[in-house]
Amino acid sequence: MLATLTLLLGLPLALATQSCAPLVPVTFNSTTIPQLLGQWFYIAGASRYPPHLAELRAVTFEAFSFSPGSHEDELNITEIIRMNETCVVRNSSKIQVFQQNSTLVHVDDNGVVSTARLIQSDKDLLIVNHINIDSPNLSLSARTPNVSKEHMEEFKAHLQCLGFTEQEVFYASTEHACPLPRDEDNADPQLG
Repeated sequence: MLATLTLLLGLPLALATQSCAPLVPVTFNSTTIPQLLGQWFYIAGASRYPPHLAELRAVTFEAFSFSPGSHEDELNITEIIRMNETCVVRNSSKIQVFQQNSTLVHVDDNGVVSTARLIQSDKDLLIVNHINIDSPNLSLSARTPNVSKEHMEEFKAHLQCLGFTEQEVFYASTEHACPLPRDEDNADPQLG
């Protein structure tokens, strides 16, 4: 009886102290940066930062692509987003890659939007940890609109270690997909 009681009382503590793997950033170099190029689909994200929360609640679909920028450590980004019921194309921002500290800085016409680290994972996943805010913030994107159960479990384990609950995670859906333009230079900024 005492052994059973000890087991029952100790189980929640053992679960609560589950070891969390550190969020290890990708080390950027001349071979890792080109691997970011191409199309990505936003899968899920969680944040406790109020401005990010508002956008997470509104976004039901997002696809984005990275293309080479004007210099080696710069990427152009084109985002296709369904916010509420409207599809919008944004192509006025850039990603600056700082190899010395493995950070990504998202910059638009108004200045720095966010600073983040890309977390080591599968080459077809982007797990992004925003670091310029005081609140935890993590997002998952992939080369395809769906990820494997194992990849989703990896992401959820990171979220749990950051203290997020399932109710705090926002998911995108291909049910709300926007049409993806074939020629980004002629993309209409307001797609239906």
